[in-house]
Amino acid sequence: MMARKRKTVETSEDYARGRRDGLRLSLAVLVAEEAKWAAVLGQSRSWRTNLTRDVRHKTLQIAQQRLRTALGRLTPKDAAAIDHELATALDEIGL
Repeated sequence: MMARKRKTVETSEDYARGRRDGLRLSLAVLVAEEAKWAAVLGQSRSWRTNLTRDVRHKTLQIAQQRLRTALGRLTPKDAAAIDHELATALDEIGL
C-alpha cells in the first residue's frame, strides 16, 4: 500500500510540473503574439483595423495576466525560494 501511495505522489508531482510547464509555454506564446501586435498598433489608415489590433493587444495582455495568476497558484508554497526552473522561464520571457 505504501508503494502505491508513493507512486501517486510522484505521479501527482509530475502532473503538477507538466501543468506548470504547459502554462509557461502558453505564456511564452502569448508574449510573442503580444509583441507582434504591439509593433503594428496604430499603423493602419483604417480606424477599424487599428481598433481591432488594439483589442487583440489588450486581450493578449489580459490572457498573460491570467496565466501568471494560474502559474502562481500552481507554484508550490512550501518552497522557501522560487524554483530555479520557474525563475529561468520567467526571465526568458521578460517577467
